[in-house]
Amino acid sequence: MSLLTVHLNVVSAEESLFSGSIKSLQITGSEGELGILPGHAPLLTSLKPGMALITKQDGNEEVIYLSGGMLEVQPNNVTVLADVATRAADLDEQAALEAKQRAEANINAQGSDVDFAIAAAELARAVAQLRVIQVTTKHN
Repeated sequence: MSLLTVHLNVVSAEESLFSGSIKSLQITGSEGELGILPGHAPLLTSLKPGMALITKQDGNEEVIYLSGGMLEVQPNNVTVLADVATRAADLDEQAALEAKQRAEANINAQGSDVDFAIAAAELARAVAQLRVIQVTTKHN
């Protein structure tokens, strides 16, 4: 392994989505956006719904949507344990738009039995999916 790369594993409950050497990783941590490069200090943090933008060893990029999870950074190894992870190409833009509209309607519903925290979490996931779709559309 080169000093200019670090090994990354991205896994969900269903599958391993990525395993290999990378130059960098951009990801949404619980406290904001993180940039992980080789030599990064050890770190353990929770992840918010968002994207993992992976710059591979050859310079190509891969984008994965994450619904949340955990990030562990060690000197030579980075691990993303995702609740749900989906490659950007596998996201359904229409379904994400519909989920966003449903969540917004639930949040704005007055006098209903809607759980605001659940509706807000659904809105965050839908907006994150749409952002991933938007970023990958711009890259192509």
